[in-house]
Amino acid sequence: MQTFKKPLSPEEESYYIKECKGGNQTARNILIEYNLRLVAHIAKKYAGSCKELEDLISTGTIGLIKAIDTFDDQKGKKLVSYASKCIENELLMMLRQEKKRAREVSIYEPIGTDREGNEIILMDVISSSGANILDNIITNQDIRMLPGCIKYRLSDREKKILSLRYGLMGQKPHTQKEVADIIGISRSYVSRIEKRALNKLKGCLNE
Repeated sequence: MQTFKKPLSPEEESYYIKECKGGNQTARNILIEYNLRLVAHIAKKYAGSCKELEDLISTGTIGLIKAIDTFDDQKGKKLVSYASKCIENELLMMLRQEKKRAREVSIYEPIGTDREGNEIILMDVISSSGANILDNIITNQDIRMLPGCIKYRLSDREKKILSLRYGLMGQKPHTQKEVADIIGISRSYVSRIEKRALNKLKGCLNE
């Protein structure tokens, strides 16, 4: 494990902060180097996550650098307090992104072919009585945003198809084939429109 230098004295820290604010790159590097112990201390709290400690320290160091570059000693805060928050925020943001990526499973992942040789995707075999696919692309916080995304981002046809497919707006859930029969278009066309509509919703919710 890397050995980190002990923190600067209050007088040394104050000096290097002033030098750093004046554009002294050496002073900036010293502040980073002498605060790496703080990064390691905070990173260890998340050592039980899916990331290696060295990766956590690397990410935490980004937070430290941001803290040093934006720290304002005139606001009465200590650098260690401000940096701790920035380091923790950077780690939490990284871990949330990792968790989100780990949960993501494409509903358009090919899983085989039917008897006619047509490619079957995951969404094709999801039963209408099973889990609502929308539950897999939104969080509880996103639920409040969903109606607005549907209203302002989707075309009338996209709204109708999603409503029929997933039982939205009082509709009964239907399979793609049933939706195709109701609207009078092919199942593959329903699939394309549904995919486009879901991508629009995901884009809206991610903004």
